[in-house]
Amino acid sequence: MAVTLTDAAANRVLAFLSNRGKGIGLRVGIKTTGCSGLAYVLEFVDDLDEGDEVFEDKNVKLIVDAKSLVYIDGTELDYTKEGLNEGFKFNNPNQKDECGCGESFTV
Repeated sequence: MAVTLTDAAANRVLAFLSNRGKGIGLRVGIKTTGCSGLAYVLEFVDDLDEGDEVFEDKNVKLIVDAKSLVYIDGTELDYTKEGLNEGFKFNNPNQKDECGCGESFTV
């Protein structure tokens, strides 16, 4: 499988990369934290690390390390605006539960 983007997420990432003026893509990963154990991480990538997997969707390169791919394989990244709140949303088929504050999840 892979990690994919909705049109809204792709447009937002491309705008960020354009404003930034450099970068080859967006790293999508996880880190151990929070009350449920795992949290998503997004960061711009200038250079690939050994073992990185690169997926391309809608002209955006998504970089995922092997450890994270186990937890987020099949995830669709969306960008939403709801009232005054806006941000990226992870539609992860592997996610079983999330903490009450929504900052971390379990698989």
